[in-house]
Amino acid sequence: MFTERTSVGLDVHARSVAAAAIDGVTGQLFQSKLTPSYDQITSWIASLPGPVAVAYEAGPTGFGLHRALSAAGIRCEVAAPSKLQKPSGERVKTDAKDAIHLAKLLRLDEITPVSIPTVDQEAARDLVRAREDCRGDLMRARHRLSKLLLRQGIVYYGGRAWTGQHDLWLRVEALPHLTTRATRLTFDNDYETVLSTKARRDRLDVAIEQMAADSEFTATVHRLGCLRGVSTLTGFALAVEIGDWHRFTGNTIGSFVGLVPSEYSSGSSRVQGSITKTGNGHVRRLLVEAAWHHRPRYTVGKIMRDRWELAAAASRARGDEGNRRLHQRWMKFDARNKKMTIANVAIARELAGWCWSLAVLEE
Repeated sequence: MFTERTSVGLDVHARSVAAAAIDGVTGQLFQSKLTPSYDQITSWIASLPGPVAVAYEAGPTGFGLHRALSAAGIRCEVAAPSKLQKPSGERVKTDAKDAIHLAKLLRLDEITPVSIPTVDQEAARDLVRAREDCRGDLMRARHRLSKLLLRQGIVYYGGRAWTGQHDLWLRVEALPHLTTRATRLTFDNDYETVLSTKARRDRLDVAIEQMAADSEFTATVHRLGCLRGVSTLTGFALAVEIGDWHRFTGNTIGSFVGLVPSEYSSGSSRVQGSITKTGNGHVRRLLVEAAWHHRPRYTVGKIMRDRWELAAAASRARGDEGNRRLHQRWMKFDARNKKMTIANVAIARELAGWCWSLAVLEE
């Protein structure tokens, strides 16, 4: 229930802030164009009839404004943009209108807030996303190099690519086949990019493993590691991206990461389509990749036992139960000749529920 006298909506951008406030007693509308300075925003809000509550949309500017307003004793809600109600007939969009709309929704208690991470959690999330960006950079660099060789008719047949043997082949066999100076320079540039990007990824991996071993997420990472396909890097990424696992249930977390089917139903008709792909795309990709590990026959090997040694008995039992269940689900899909990509998404959706059950498990 909204209890403050004045509701404030802020449309925040990198270089400007459109502000609108509605006095619930007099109905008066206050509007202003502010700079992104936290001090100026706080001073303008302090000049309004109090008490005051503020709302702004989550975006690339982060949560610094929320922390500054909270430190000043002002209630602030960071709204989830995808959950904001907007009139379907509205054809005029301006920053000022958006600010007024946020102020009205806040007064009506129609704001769906996002979870605000702590400073340490946000820093860990930035580290994980830097590693994700580096992974994408490495993939693109490797593609550029391999396609350069393919255009010259040079293809590697010695087994898996991007191994030590493949690297030796690139330097000893592939390079001498490049006849022109321009092509050799291009090869050197692309090859150097691959090596430097791989070194950068490896440094980030070491940093993440060190943080995962001694941080507020360590216990959660150890519990998540009881599931197949969830290594230290994956477990740490899931922990920092999700943050507060208790805001979900085993059923709702699949919807949060966009792994549930879209649906268009009316009356007696019910039509389901592809997955929604809403929410956190990084978490969704990690879960889809981890789900593939549950297709082969389930055996508890040395790597899994080493992970289990770091977790409590209840987590080990829960993880073993989840591994068996997910493998059985794969076998049922295979028996029905289900398309593998569709089956894997279904496994990933259920895997999200098992991850949730381990993350909230009381030990």
